[in-house]
Order: sequence, then C-alpha cells, then structure tokens
Amino acid sequence: MLNNTFSQIAAHRSIRKYKDTPVDDEVILKIAEYAMNASSSGNMQCYSMIVTKDKKLRKELYPLHFNQEMVIEAPVLVTFCADFHRMRQWIEQNKAPLNFDNFMSFMIASIDATLVAQNFSLLAESLGLGICFMGTTLANAHLIGKALQCPDNVVPVVGFSLGYPDENPPVRKRLSLDGVMHFETYQDYSPSRIKEIYKEREELGMKRYREVPELKKMIEDNNVTSLAEVYTKLKYTRESHIGYSQNLLKYLEEQNFMHY
Repeated sequence: MLNNTFSQIAAHRSIRKYKDTPVDDEVILKIAEYAMNASSSGNMQCYSMIVTKDKKLRKELYPLHFNQEMVIEAPVLVTFCADFHRMRQWIEQNKAPLNFDNFMSFMIASIDATLVAQNFSLLAESLGLGICFMGTTLANAHLIGKALQCPDNVVPVVGFSLGYPDENPPVRKRLSLDGVMHFETYQDYSPSRIKEIYKEREELGMKRYREVPELKKMIEDNNVTSLAEVYTKLKYTRESHIGYSQNLLKYLEEQNFMHY
C-alpha cells in the first residue's frame, strides 16, 4: 500500500538554512506547472504565484516577514495569493455579472491558493529542495501585498522560502491520529482525553524551547510554566492576533473583498 509519496511526506521538515546554490527558473516553472493540478473551486484557479528572487526586494520583504533570516538566505521566496482580479477582468470583458468581490470569494480563493501551495511544496521537496512556510504572509498581508504590487482583489495568503537545504533538522512530532480523527460526527473531548492528546507535545515542546537561550529567558522572565502559555503569552497573544485580524479585514476591504 505505501509508496515513495508516503515516505516523502513523512520526512517533511521546515528548512530555515539554505545553500547559495540558485534554483533554476526551469525547475521552478516545472514545479509550478504540475502544482496547478491541485483541486480548485469550479476550476476557476483563482490564485496567483509570485516568485521573488531579487535580493533588493527580498530585503524589503525581510522586516515584513518579522526578520526571519531565510527571507534573505533562501534564494527564492514564493508567495501564493488569493486572486479574483484576473477572473473579474475576464468576466467583465464578456459582459457577465461582475461578481467575486465579497468575503466568500476571498475564502474560496484562499483555499485555492493554499491547495496549490501545498502541491508546490511537495513537488519541490521531491526534487531535493527545502521550504519553510511563513505565517507572516497572512499576518502582514497588507504590507506584503503593497510590496508585491498586488492590485484589487489580490491578497497574499501563504508563502514560503525555497532553496537547497543547508541543514538537516529532525522531523517534528505531530499529534496522534486518534487525537484529530473523527468518524461520522465530531466526537468532543473529555478533560482527561485532552491531557492525553497533548501530553507528549507538552513535554517535547517545552524541552525544545528551553534549549534555545533567548526563548528560555523569555519563558523564565514571563513565568511561563506550560506549552499552552508559550503559545498564548509569548507566540500568539490575543493582542497580536486581534491586531492582525484588524489589519487583514481593513486590507480585504481595500482590496475589494468585503461587499455583503
């Protein structure tokens, strides 16, 4: 039953250090061509891929991606955008109703973009390339979109660094399958089941964060005692996510995606 695809996916890891080796355009184009076979709502393919190699532009994007070193060190950044700009021009040329300027359309396009991004990443890894998805793409979509000159109805939603790996980090453990799989209907969790599902994540996660001096200091300075607090007090605070939400919603309105 198992084949090479299973092994490849099982070996996935985020790569943050890259060799200076350039990635040929022919390789990128071939990956993109096959990645486009991803499922797409109505086969509309309402996404765009922006490949950024120019070092000056990557330096401009560097602070927008929270100063993550791979933005500079990787030879390529790939940004996947929810894009109804192209299709809206086509339907207008054909004198059809000028739809797709609402939040539902943004969600449809975002899913399309994410599906093709996952295909792209798997294909890249199959050729020996490494990637690291960056959540900062959505968090700073309003700034990244301006830097990438995205027109109306185009919003960056997911992106990653791309290049040949210069590190071999261990594969990170995931939650157990029985902790996320439900059959027939959603089966809610008891308190004891929650503890069981997250027990190993808690132990490994805290060990990992305490091995990084600056993170260990942050944990100690903020009296953090659990991985749950690492996520909610240090990494993904309520204040930061409300701020990102406000920026994104405002940007969606500016980009003509909030008619309702």
